[in-house]
Order: sequence, then structure tokens, then C-alpha cells
Amino acid sequence: MSERKVLNKYFPPDFDPSLIPRRKVPKNSQQVVRLMAPFSMRCNTCGEYIYKGKKFNARKETVDGEDYYGIKIFRFYIKCTLCSAEITFKTDPKNTDYLAEHGASRNFEPWREEKAVEEEDRLAKMEAEENNPMKALENRTTDSKREMDVLDALQDIRARNARNERVGLAPDLLEKLHVEEVPTEEDVQKRLEEEEDERLVREVFSKINVPGSSSGSSSSPDGEVSPAPAVVTVKRKADALEPDVKSLLPETTQALVSATTASFQAPKKKKVAPSKSLGIKLVKKPKAQAAV
Repeated sequence: MSERKVLNKYFPPDFDPSLIPRRKVPKNSQQVVRLMAPFSMRCNTCGEYIYKGKKFNARKETVDGEDYYGIKIFRFYIKCTLCSAEITFKTDPKNTDYLAEHGASRNFEPWREEKAVEEEDRLAKMEAEENNPMKALENRTTDSKREMDVLDALQDIRARNARNERVGLAPDLLEKLHVEEVPTEEDVQKRLEEEEDERLVREVFSKINVPGSSSGSSSSPDGEVSPAPAVVTVKRKADALEPDVKSLLPETTQALVSATTASFQAPKKKKVAPSKSLGIKLVKKPKAQAAV
């Protein structure tokens, strides 16, 4: 089964195509093809409607004695889906379409009549202009006015597109020309608001707690009074290094912090023998027992 999908067949070295006998085929033989109905039609025998795109197993043949500038015309035979009556239609290369020939009539298609209606209107208009010069003048005036309106609308569209392109390229042009934009009142107000917000944030997040200040006191459970921590605002600069906290304190606070640090000493640890720390108990023997 897989061999039927292969494109290249094997031909033995002794293959001679001239030895193959030729088939005798009639001059105008019919071929069985699979096609779809090219247009919607109605069967003349039973009145069944056959819609466009219905698939059929049809017979195809070449029409004798008919062609269009050397292009062959083909005829197709199909059967009605209800009564099995034979229906024929053929190609129409002149109009790039198909023609219903026998057994069915083509349904009305309004778009096929548009060209015929336009041609009739054009001929009627030319006849009316020949007999009435004033009518011809009115028609020419109407046509010229319509053309002017179309040109005006087209010019407006082009001007709008050009303006949109200029607006889109404005920042690039300013950068190329090194031209600074003049700030508006809204831009100045927005910049001032941003600076004010930044100042407030810097004030809020630059506060630190300093222990041992004399600004307040708090009592401990033992009854001792200890000074409460005070809040000192640190002024920071964006273009300098952050200062030391101790250098920003008042002199009295700096002296108090130094005295507290100097007076504080870590408690001394008692020396513990290694045997006690390891939980080992040493027992001393008498000298007499040791001599024995």
C-alpha cells in the first residue's frame, strides 16, 4: 500500500517503453471526474433545487466545433439528486463562468445583472443628452461637482495624515536641532509638587531615636528613672556621604553617651576547673595505699 505514494518508480535496465501496446481510445471519449456544482440550479423534471457546491461524480467531454480563441469548451453530465434526471452544463471562457445547457435552469442571481443594468443606464443617458443639450450641460456640471468634492475630501485626508506625521516626529526633530522645549505652567507646577513630596519623604525617613537624652524620662519597675529616647532629625544631602549619627548629636548628649559607654563594663566570669565543667569527680588516695 505504501508504494502507491512513491513518486519515483523502479524501472529495470531492460525496460523498453516502445514495447508497451498503445490503447485505442475514441476521439471524443468521456472521463469520470469529481466536481462541485458551479452554480445553484433547479431540476426541470422534478423541481429539486441543487445548491452551489454540491459534489457529483460527473462525466466530462470536449464540445466539438466550439472554442473561444483556441480555448476548448468542456461539457459536464450530472444526475439530479432526487429523480436522477440527466443535467448538462458547459464552460463559458468568454465570461469566465458556466452555462446551464439541458435538464436544469439556473437560479436568478441579481449580481449577474449589474453590468447589464449599468450598460442600459449609460446608453439611456447618452441618448437623452443627444436630444437635450441643457440636460447634457446639467450632467457635466453634476459630474464636475462630484469630482471636486472627491478631490477636496482626498486633500483633507492627505493634510490630516501629514499633520499626524509631523506631530509624531516632533520630539526627534527637537533632539536633532538641539532645541529645548519651553516648559508650560502645568510642567512647572508638576515639578514643584514632586520636589515638595520628595522633601516631605526625606524629613519623615531621616528621623532616628537617640537613647539617654534629657528631653523626657520613664520609670522602670524597680523605681529607677531612665531618660526616654528622643527623636533627632538627620539632614541628608543627595550629593554627599551620609554623616555619622554621633556627630550630629548635641554636645551634652555626646558626653552622656561617652560616659555611659566608659562606665559600662562586662561582668567577669568565674574560672571553672575543667573537671567540673566536664562532670568528672576526682578522688585522692592515701599515701600508704599509693606506696603499696
